[in-house]
Amino acid sequence: MRVCFQLQVKVDRIQEYTRRHAAVWPQMLQAINDAGRKNYSLFLREDGLLIGYYETEDDQAAQAALDADPRTAAWEADMADFFVSLDGRADQGAPRLREVFNLEDQLTATANAAN
Repeated sequence: MRVCFQLQVKVDRIQEYTRRHAAVWPQMLQAINDAGRKNYSLFLREDGLLIGYYETEDDQAAQAALDADPRTAAWEADMADFFVSLDGRADQGAPRLREVFNLEDQLTATANAAN
């Protein structure tokens, strides 16, 4: 399962947000990995638009694992003030974006239809 989400970083906090993500706490990195999120990336525009992407077998299970993991609480609390209009934790409250195109899926569908 591919998951994409959107958040808005406060413009006056972009530089600090970027700095903190250059060296995420090792225990947070391990918690994300242990929760089953893979190929996780964040993309940040100059106006603070943040787009995140990861892959997981079960997004609800991954969210529940992160929510229950004590390693994540301190990181999420520390990062909460970076976001505009966020209710709750960023890992839980970020709006998901609907996928409308995936190259590999369409190539596979095209190849299957040809056979």
